[in-house]
Amino acid sequence: MPRKRLLSILAAVSVAVAGAAAAILPMTASNAAEACVAAYSNTAVYTGGMRASYSGRNWTAKWWTQGETPSTGGSGVWADNGACGGGGGTTPTAGACNHPNWVAGQFYAAGSIVRYTNGQYYQASHDNPGYDPVISTWYWSPYTCSGGGTTPPPGGGSGSFPVSEAQFNQMFPSRIAFYSYAGLIDAVKKYPAFTTTGSDTVKKQEAAAFLANINHESGGLVYVEEINQANWPLYCDRSQSYGCPAGQSAYHGRGPIQLSWNFNYKAAGDALGIDLLNNPDRVKNESSVAYQTAVWYWMTQRGPGTMTPHDAMVNSRGFGETIRSINGSLECNGGNPAQVQSRVDAYQRFSAILGVSPGANLSC
Repeated sequence: MPRKRLLSILAAVSVAVAGAAAAILPMTASNAAEACVAAYSNTAVYTGGMRASYSGRNWTAKWWTQGETPSTGGSGVWADNGACGGGGGTTPTAGACNHPNWVAGQFYAAGSIVRYTNGQYYQASHDNPGYDPVISTWYWSPYTCSGGGTTPPPGGGSGSFPVSEAQFNQMFPSRIAFYSYAGLIDAVKKYPAFTTTGSDTVKKQEAAAFLANINHESGGLVYVEEINQANWPLYCDRSQSYGCPAGQSAYHGRGPIQLSWNFNYKAAGDALGIDLLNNPDRVKNESSVAYQTAVWYWMTQRGPGTMTPHDAMVNSRGFGETIRSINGSLECNGGNPAQVQSRVDAYQRFSAILGVSPGANLSC
């Protein structure tokens, strides 16, 4: 982000999962299931607030998504609106391999189906808080499905992202669970040109550059909020017509690139189809949303520089130009050479992990 900020370790968040027995009532006109809305399409793009029906239930997208089957697992993009009947909904083909990737530490209800890191599918036999399917066999059972699934290429990333989960974990050995690989993969799909433009070398260089910068901003994907709370009230620009509806101190740095200021929350939210102006805490509470704000900045914002970080990498301007777009004169042109070198060191390390030359123009 354009201003250097201190960071804070995200306070531990505990999620209590409670179950309650529901009374069984006769189906009447007053409590009949809602009609199913239009059926979910695996190729359609859904933005925040759009609805779809799937497997006899209606769902609402929380943010931009495509190719993520409605469920309560995965990246958490879908909100379950409950059972539906009639209308435009259809029941998917049983056993289709279109289930989300398993995420450690994420709650799964009995019946949830996930794709494990070994490429195999597992179904939750009992509710569990994200136990490993190949270790906690009482909670999980192997699941056989066919059709619709894809397996990432050996040693490669998920889909078009050129960084595998193993490489990601090697880059961020101390990251907190909030900054999950699955959350990153969900976020990068919002901008199809991200790490997919140019040669394989350029794609890997851009991925390394992005990850090196968020590594620096978040302390190795450890910090989620700005550490100095005394600065929190400073990021409300009252000259904006929409003001600061979430409060004077609500727009401090959050996420892997430390999104700050009410106007940035407004702009990012508008672009991503999420109301971040009124709900800025979504950046610290939802992994995909946090990563989305970082990718949004990378792809669309010049900051104090002359081009977006994405353009800097695909147009051979070098890693140094990405630093200028993120922190400008606060670090570049002798502003803080130690901070610049920290970013460069991470970029060179990540480039080596991806087996690609870092290229020229590393500093600013």
